[in-house]
Amino acid sequence: MRVLLTGFEPFGGEQINPSWLAVQRVPELLPDLDIVCHQLPTVFGAALQELRVAIEDHHPQVVICTGQAGGRVSISLERVAINLMDARIPDNAGQQPLDEAIFEDAPSAYFTTLPIKRLRQRLAREGIPAEISYSAGTFVCNNVFYGLMHDLQLHFPGVIGGFVHVPYLPEQVASRGWEPSMSLSTIVKALAVLAEECSKNPEDIAASGGNIC
Repeated sequence: MRVLLTGFEPFGGEQINPSWLAVQRVPELLPDLDIVCHQLPTVFGAALQELRVAIEDHHPQVVICTGQAGGRVSISLERVAINLMDARIPDNAGQQPLDEAIFEDAPSAYFTTLPIKRLRQRLAREGIPAEISYSAGTFVCNNVFYGLMHDLQLHFPGVIGGFVHVPYLPEQVASRGWEPSMSLSTIVKALAVLAEECSKNPEDIAASGGNIC
């Protein structure tokens, strides 16, 4: 059993990205699970290419991509990825696509194949705030989420995957007034819970299309 976890490099003027800081610490909590961690660039296109190579190189059964979502108050289990790039700010390569498809002649949307309702219930039992989100935005996070599900559908049958947004860390918001945040230790624990839960029966989850509550 192998789980691939990804996080992003900092973007938008931030010096850190909680998604990558948290992902790197998950293996410490799950020493008996084979976890591969990979940082993705916050760049349209390049992030998808690196993710595809990571899947090809490591052959995971579960892929959980994570990203920062400033302003959110809880762990966001993303349900749907849309075939759209519409960037409010430039990515880290200066690209700012507006109203563009990620892939031409591809479905308008894909749904996660992670069992997000069961995952939300498990996080609640652990005392971690979590929600099911119906929008991963239209920036690089959604770009990666859509590209992941597109690749799993076409090239990696039987692999389950999805996307999780995490809030800012307290140190990111301390100097600019009140904004929601979550401690790094809580985010790490949440991602460890997700990885552990998804590793239990990925074949059954894949067969159900993620509809296991």
